[in-house]
Amino acid sequence: MRSLRALPLAVWMLALMLLGIVLAAAGVVLFSHWLPPWLAALLSVAVTGVVMALLVWRALVPLRALFRALAGTVAGYRDGDFSFGIRWDGHADVRELVDAHNALGQALREQRVNLVQRELLLDTVVQNTPVAMLLLDPLQHVVLGNLAARRLFGEGRKLEGRHFDKLLTQLPDTMRDALARGGDSMFSAGEEQDIFQLTRRVFRLNGRPHELLLLRQVTAELRRQEVRTWKKVIRVISHELNNSLAPIASLAHSGRELLKRGKLEKLPLALDTIEERARHLERFLRDYAHFAKLPAPRIEEVDLRSFIERLGTQVEFVLHGPLPQRRVLFDPAQIEQALLNLLKNAHEAGGDPAQVRLGWQLHARGWRIEVSDRGAGMNPAALEHALLPFYSTKRSGTGLGLALAREIAEAHGGHLGLANREDGGLRVWLVLAADAPAMS
Repeated sequence: MRSLRALPLAVWMLALMLLGIVLAAAGVVLFSHWLPPWLAALLSVAVTGVVMALLVWRALVPLRALFRALAGTVAGYRDGDFSFGIRWDGHADVRELVDAHNALGQALREQRVNLVQRELLLDTVVQNTPVAMLLLDPLQHVVLGNLAARRLFGEGRKLEGRHFDKLLTQLPDTMRDALARGGDSMFSAGEEQDIFQLTRRVFRLNGRPHELLLLRQVTAELRRQEVRTWKKVIRVISHELNNSLAPIASLAHSGRELLKRGKLEKLPLALDTIEERARHLERFLRDYAHFAKLPAPRIEEVDLRSFIERLGTQVEFVLHGPLPQRRVLFDPAQIEQALLNLLKNAHEAGGDPAQVRLGWQLHARGWRIEVSDRGAGMNPAALEHALLPFYSTKRSGTGLGLALAREIAEAHGGHLGLANREDGGLRVWLVLAADAPAMS
């Protein structure tokens, strides 16, 4: 019977039709011996119909069981249970449906296993990260709190289900105020004044708004960076002081010997060198002082043409393009200092001095001032670190020129950028807010 059920449905239907015809004809011949022809035909059709119905019912019983099994597995898939499978040895036409259904179940099982593994990995990362994480629902109840959050907010106890406002009551005042204010911030809290970085993000989860709070302690990292910065500052200052004080001491000793021997004709050269090194040291210390104590810009309306002319008396450059005709607001002393640094760097880049250009244009974000040269440009590593304080590619550089210019640009609500030119050289642009607010 199993081999017969494995036949295609079309063959089954044809066989049943032929069987019905044969049974009806045989019934007419059989019953016509005892009954009138019309009654024999009617009885033959009735008996044939009953026999055919029984055969069809017998053939459909496995299909009905299959449909119930398919419905049960679909219900299991809907509930997240992918462990079911179906075996079918019946009609070949239906076997394709069963095989496709089993393949779907296998794919869903594999996806479920992969998803569970990823969830376990994500949960391990979330629970063991040193960043305190709190997920709040729309009613400000804690949905998720990792181990760092438990230690920080709940003394190691679980936080899920607790109201966020109740957690705040157990925190130091500075931390409570920072969390209650909303938004991202950085603050110090605790008896040891630990520094924390707070990040807040709102997103929709299951169609409802949720808030994620990330609280990271950055005290150790900031202190390490501070120590590294101070060490670098000390090395730079020591290097510059030694470069100036050593020749000054040597020349002072030489000058004393020249006086003893009466060779006064060489004394002016020694004194000139001492003066040059002393002035270099003075400029070096002044630049450091300016960088460390840059005052807030004093914004005023500046006559741009007079400003450019005064700048041209101190350093050589070619004005590229016409100057804007509208009013310009900035701190003239600070912008002059920034442009002097940029223009001097352009002259020291090794290109043609006549190719040092300065352009001043109005862009969407404000005034764009660009200084360009035809020197050697910078390699990628130098471009990446050029704006960092104390970084310099020059042997005698302090590494403060570009850093000070960036500080001035940011104080004016703008920024500083630099890039290599296609045909050689470097271009540095300084962007200022078009209408910077006056500051005192």
